[in-house]
Amino acid sequence: MPTITLERARFSHFVGRNVTLKEMAKWLPWLGTDTEEVGSDYVKIEYNPNRVDFCSYGGVARAFRGLMGWETGMPKFKVKQGNIVLTVDKSVAEVRPYVVSAVVRDLKIDYEAIRELMEMQEALHWMVGRDRKKASIGVHNLDAIEPPFSYVTCAPNEIKFVPLDKTEEMTPQEVLEKHEKGIAYKSEVDWASRYPLIVDRNGDVLSFPPIINGELTRVVEDTRNLFIDVTGTELNPISRSLNVLVTALADMGGTIESVPVEYSDHVLVTPDLAPQKMKLHVGYSNERLGLNFSEAQTIEALKKSRLDAKKVETGVLDVTIPAYRIDILHEIDLVEEVAIGYGYYNLTPTIPATVTTGKQHRVSEVAADVRQIMVGLGFVEALNFVLANEVDHYQKMRRKAEELVILANPVSTEYSIIRNDLLPSLMKNLADSKHHVFPQRMFEVSDVIKLDDDSETYTERRIHAAAVSSHPTANFTEIKSILESLLMNLGFKNWTVKETNHPSFLAGRVATVSLGNMEVGVVGEIHPEVLNNFELENPTGAFEIDLEKIIKAFK
Repeated sequence: MPTITLERARFSHFVGRNVTLKEMAKWLPWLGTDTEEVGSDYVKIEYNPNRVDFCSYGGVARAFRGLMGWETGMPKFKVKQGNIVLTVDKSVAEVRPYVVSAVVRDLKIDYEAIRELMEMQEALHWMVGRDRKKASIGVHNLDAIEPPFSYVTCAPNEIKFVPLDKTEEMTPQEVLEKHEKGIAYKSEVDWASRYPLIVDRNGDVLSFPPIINGELTRVVEDTRNLFIDVTGTELNPISRSLNVLVTALADMGGTIESVPVEYSDHVLVTPDLAPQKMKLHVGYSNERLGLNFSEAQTIEALKKSRLDAKKVETGVLDVTIPAYRIDILHEIDLVEEVAIGYGYYNLTPTIPATVTTGKQHRVSEVAADVRQIMVGLGFVEALNFVLANEVDHYQKMRRKAEELVILANPVSTEYSIIRNDLLPSLMKNLADSKHHVFPQRMFEVSDVIKLDDDSETYTERRIHAAAVSSHPTANFTEIKSILESLLMNLGFKNWTVKETNHPSFLAGRVATVSLGNMEVGVVGEIHPEVLNNFELENPTGAFEIDLEKIIKAFK
């Protein structure tokens, strides 16, 4: 969890009034933070990574003033129209396609401000940028360089510059091989034929994103004007990172200026601090919090959380959310803001109307029993992702792709669907471990997603158990005896095995398994074509059963 150490005197400056250490220790936790340490003149707090605005003194101070009722409603930040342009070359699309920018002027920077700025950068790199993968920030001394600026690429050894904290010039390739940051983050760019750079009018290098800034633009105590770039693979995280950073710098006394970022086909003016709009139903909020607030009381609580709100119809509020609050995504997040503004300490704890004791769900109990039995039968448990792809899940298994639960925006083709059974994953496990000694016996007990029989959109989570046994003499008799041992140890005495057809199994050596009138699974020898598809040489027996149906058979 991220932390920030708030020194009392500096925090008082940002709050705008003298705050005692006792007040800080008492009230900061009601913002949803945890107090990690209270020192002689500071309080160190731990905050949730979704509250990225708490990475700065200014962000915490804004929320603190609202909680105390000293300043309520949404903070206003002005963005002056700037005349510094950042041009984006088409070539960056192949390596790190997006960049946003801003200028902040008239700052009074001291040692504490530099340290806070560096800590903000690293916090944003981790919380929003996913360790610089999605977003990386460059902060530069504007007075040391000459605009306009360009975001370009170069060959690995084409240009030399002095990277931050060094005295000798290096090419980008040398930075990746010799500089500490280059070694740590080289995987972000070393696969590309050309590397991204931000340069000024004279060709001087400001930044080699996402690796390192140039020593030329180092921020020091007499720096007054900053040029900021944020590059990344997606526009949303870099824009959000920029918004959080410039609002924090504005709280330090800076003036924000916009920068037109000129792409080949459009111009993007950043930062965009336009607020977000969401609706909150007062009844929904009251139900979740156990309150009976009117619209006016709910608005007052939201304003103490530094949001603006107004009534648009009976029981419905239009809530305005500042650009730095990137954590508010759903109406339930607004309910949390009502709770914070009202004060968690004002909520009355209640005793549940019915006294109950918790225990494991029956499905979890049976799943645990299956795991214990399968380990006892000599099988090793596999843990696979619930995400899969159509090739492994259907094509290689000789099945038609039916009743797919497809991801709308998959990260890669490797994980494009949610699996609806376990055997394809176990077959892939065998393929990945075929260089190890056989026999190999694996099982998995995990979630699958099934489409509802009466709907093409509603999905149902179920728990299945599956196993594979692969070795030169694997056959139907062996895997059937394994399944029967499992059922017997689960407490069943009567089950039936009936021959069936299944595209993934060898004809004549596959059967359905039923408990009473309920079909619970399939068992058999994997079809030779499936084995070839996964590049397996040994015969393989397999079964898969639905534990939800097993539980129904218990009743």
